[in-house]
Amino acid sequence: MRQAVMPKPGTIDIHEVEKPMLSDDSEVLIEVKKIGVCGSDIHVYHGKHPFTPYPVIQGHEYSGKVVQVGAKVNKVKIGDKVTARPQLICGVCGPCLRGDYNICDVLKVEGFQTPGVAQDFFILPEDRLIKLADGMSFEMGALVEPTAVAAHCTLKARNLKGKNVVVTGAGPIGNLVAQFAQIRGANVLITDLSDYRLDKAKDCGIEHVSNPKTESLAKGVDRAFGSEGFDVGFECAGVEIALDQLIQNINKGGDVVAVAVYGDKPRVDVSILGDRELSLIGTLMYKHSDYEEAVKYIESGEISTAPLITKNFPFESYLDAYKYIDKQGDETLKVIIDL
Repeated sequence: MRQAVMPKPGTIDIHEVEKPMLSDDSEVLIEVKKIGVCGSDIHVYHGKHPFTPYPVIQGHEYSGKVVQVGAKVNKVKIGDKVTARPQLICGVCGPCLRGDYNICDVLKVEGFQTPGVAQDFFILPEDRLIKLADGMSFEMGALVEPTAVAAHCTLKARNLKGKNVVVTGAGPIGNLVAQFAQIRGANVLITDLSDYRLDKAKDCGIEHVSNPKTESLAKGVDRAFGSEGFDVGFECAGVEIALDQLIQNINKGGDVVAVAVYGDKPRVDVSILGDRELSLIGTLMYKHSDYEEAVKYIESGEISTAPLITKNFPFESYLDAYKYIDKQGDETLKVIIDL
């Protein structure tokens, strides 16, 4: 089978390797169909991901079809469409024992610290699988993972119902966070330097958008929410200035949730955090319930995914997909690898 390996930043090699074989009765073999390229993957491609060694097999946003099941597997059957959480956990550390396995003390994530799914076939245990509805396409399935990120992080802030919310960064994660915040009852303003991405946000039902190149955050907030201001911010751009703008402009006592992965470490004005009693909240990945919620809302159409897909590349052109993202920059949302 084909396997894509990144031996070092900026390089992807396609190899022929042996097809994996089931070794446990609880395992499932899937034929990978679609892989989404994530912003974190791009950090790895540029050598800027803080927790990824090389060589690495990438791929953690994906969908596939079940082609073989172990004797004890009973949740899925051959032919089912599936996706899966890419988290490998210990199950015995403090976070795991209290149910916060997404922040396991020795967490490994497929595509980063352990091999991902950039290959024709992949084996994983049944307990990490999520069955997709028959009506969901494989492309929708590949977008469950980033949607689960949005499901999880929008639960980290205090109750969003009726709250005014600002999302900085209208890439795929920011877009999905904005959509999920609306599902949870929030009024949302999303910001980005790219009019293309802001137009896509509108296509996904986000009413209020603002471009910092033409409008300050304060003016955008005033236009969207008037004198009420905003109580919750989700930082999805991954740049210091976006985080700082949320901290400087949010209402006193507000919640700022840092969602993005930062290639360069940002500085935070802690004096403002203290003076205004702001809560700066971290969030990491998701839990199984977040995946289930993501599937529910994608299937129902309440989360819109089609506008997010910019371009598809065949598996053999994996490296070209990264080059395309670098070249197109802000004119790109989600690039999909077809197997």
